[in-house]
Amino acid sequence: MSAAPDPDGVLEGLCRQARELVAELAGPVRRVRLRSGGTVLEVEWHGSAAPAPAPRAEPEPVARPVAEPVAGADRPAVRAPVVGTFYRAPEPGAAPFVAVGDLVRPGQVVGIVEAMKLMNEVTAGQAGRVVELLVEDGKPVEYDQPLIALEPVTGRDG
Repeated sequence: MSAAPDPDGVLEGLCRQARELVAELAGPVRRVRLRSGGTVLEVEWHGSAAPAPAPRAEPEPVARPVAEPVAGADRPAVRAPVVGTFYRAPEPGAAPFVAVGDLVRPGQVVGIVEAMKLMNEVTAGQAGRVVELLVEDGKPVEYDQPLIALEPVTGRDG
């Protein structure tokens, strides 16, 4: 019978991988989430893009959506959480998460950004109707780049 994995050892390994990953990424990093079995390590920096001194572990990953106005437009946009490659669907050949005209709710997954073989969910920060897809599937994106333009909805809209 094999021994159960040491949770402290798994967490220590995830912390080491997080430090290495952040050191290798170009540009500012806002959030990193690593998972090994049932152990999840999520690190998020607020304010400046400088990393915090030590990562913290959370029992469950918490999506932190980003929705801010698109530059030059009066509408919110879902933005890239990290530098990487944007995908509109969960896997090749699958239906996209959202299409123009779809209503989205806060926290709903609307895409994925792959960064260094890690898939980062992109979630809507507010309710809205998708009015424009700003990045093509499989294209590289920068940190905080607008990906999907939304039109805010009121209670009577949907």
